[in-house]
Amino acid sequence: MLRTNLLKQRLLRKEPAFGLFCSIPSPMAIELIGEANFDFVIIDTEHVLVNPETLENMIRTAEAVGLTPLVRISGVSDINPKEILRVLDGGAQGIVVPEVKSADEMRRIVAACKYYPEGSRSLNGGRPGSFGKHSLADYVSKANDEIMVVPMIESLAGVEHIAEILSVPGVDLVLEGAADLSQSCGLPWQIAAESVQQALRRIHQACDQAGVPYCAIPRAEGDYAAWHARGVHTFVLGDERGIAFRALQAKLNSITFSEGRSRDNR
Repeated sequence: MLRTNLLKQRLLRKEPAFGLFCSIPSPMAIELIGEANFDFVIIDTEHVLVNPETLENMIRTAEAVGLTPLVRISGVSDINPKEILRVLDGGAQGIVVPEVKSADEMRRIVAACKYYPEGSRSLNGGRPGSFGKHSLADYVSKANDEIMVVPMIESLAGVEHIAEILSVPGVDLVLEGAADLSQSCGLPWQIAAESVQQALRRIHQACDQAGVPYCAIPRAEGDYAAWHARGVHTFVLGDERGIAFRALQAKLNSITFSEGRSRDNR
């Protein structure tokens, strides 16, 4: 059944909220994130191949461990309402859409996520609606209240049109995309470059003015403190693959370095 969106409640109360991207297509990965006491998870289907059954079980696991499950879909360039529909019918409590560049794109995304009168999502009485156990009319109203719509701003075009994007009713949170934004600035992976950081600050300022929460991704020492000082409460702390890799590498290096050997030269 569709549950109260705990992330949305935290955003309304302006409480700290911490999430991770989940790039390992396994319910166990979700369980680990939940047991580590994160507040939300973004299951990545943009860069990761995830079959529908696994995705639904990952969402189901998030529900079991108290995580708010969001799903990043494949992209905005060819918005597919049916892709969004299936993800939401699988139980996702929000959709994260990469590379949003215009208000028109934003309107089409919201329409695909919301039932009438806020949108045109196709009606269904599947697992979010408890298979029809309760009033489906009540479910439609609850779904419109609980489902989150999260655009990612990852290009100079998106930055240029951020005010118009935020003017579209139904935007719940904006997630930055500094990596692709650095490419749009002509500085791939130079995320600390001033032009990239200036663009991120511009997105945040527009969110502040529109009253829409902003979600930052701290990547370097001092990033979290800087964004927190600007009033940001919501953070994605990377993805579980990178965190696991660095932890594994550090564990091995702590042993091999003490023996004076380098694993890179094995």
